[in-house]
Amino acid sequence: MPFDLNPFRGVFPAGMTFFDRAGDLDEAATVAHWKWLADQGVDGLVIAGTSGEFVALSNDERLRLFELATEHLGGHLPLIAGSGHASTKWTVELSQRAEALGMDALIVILPYYSRPPLPAVLAHFDAVRAATDSPIMLYNNPANTALPALAPDVIADMVERDVVHMVKSTMESVTPVHDLAAMVGDKMRIFYGSFLSAFEGFAAGAHGWVSGVLNVAAPVAQQMYRAIKSNDLDLARSHWHRILPIVHLYTYQRLGPAADIPIYRAMLEQWGRHGGFSRQPFAPLDEDQIAELARQLELHGWQRPPDPMHHPS
Repeated sequence: MPFDLNPFRGVFPAGMTFFDRAGDLDEAATVAHWKWLADQGVDGLVIAGTSGEFVALSNDERLRLFELATEHLGGHLPLIAGSGHASTKWTVELSQRAEALGMDALIVILPYYSRPPLPAVLAHFDAVRAATDSPIMLYNNPANTALPALAPDVIADMVERDVVHMVKSTMESVTPVHDLAAMVGDKMRIFYGSFLSAFEGFAAGAHGWVSGVLNVAAPVAQQMYRAIKSNDLDLARSHWHRILPIVHLYTYQRLGPAADIPIYRAMLEQWGRHGGFSRQPFAPLDEDQIAELARQLELHGWQRPPDPMHHPS
């Protein structure tokens, strides 16, 4: 493989971006949150990904986030830049600028919304690889892009051709993790990318997990990952069952209609931290939802953040 992929394994939160009440980028709050995650011993961070609300950011704002990340966390843990765009031109430019700013890798989502055919999607990734010299994580997210998922054999061919080097497999099924692990698992890094089946993803051979829920659950996820690495599935499952009530706040809408990121922001506020705001149309939880959140957190033992996990020396 052309790059050292050893640093890319474990628990990688898709770091949230913080805005103020008026919807302006809150740089200080964003950096403080990233540092809090780093202090918990996470293995890496994705900057300006889906949970970083990249679709609500201008290109200049994304570049500013990459600049802040490298300034404050560069050299401390792997930083992956969310440089994907619906346009190949802007994906290439964002990727090149992220690289120049010192980001360690790129996560490039399928070219979303306009639904180009498969040959055009493959040409999109070929163009990004030809214009850059950093590891590329293919963000395989069919639900949010209106594109069919790239099949494991297609991704395996992209790996063999040195077009992509990692994948974030964002779907409920872990079948792509199984298949890629068998086909090219020794030549790439496979990240499970949803919050629906992370335990199964690790058990299937994923090298890591990228998700927004890791903004609030990273230490427990690390315990799960370490248990999997030690072949202790029962212990790993117990950690996963601790995370599931947080997942269910969104998947079962325990608080009523609410998006996942505002839930995580409200959890931070419950813990005495700054949660900040999302850009509209995402709205903060209302008073009734906050009260129910407090009840749910107490019910499931999440009244305070989990204790940090630190890497063994």
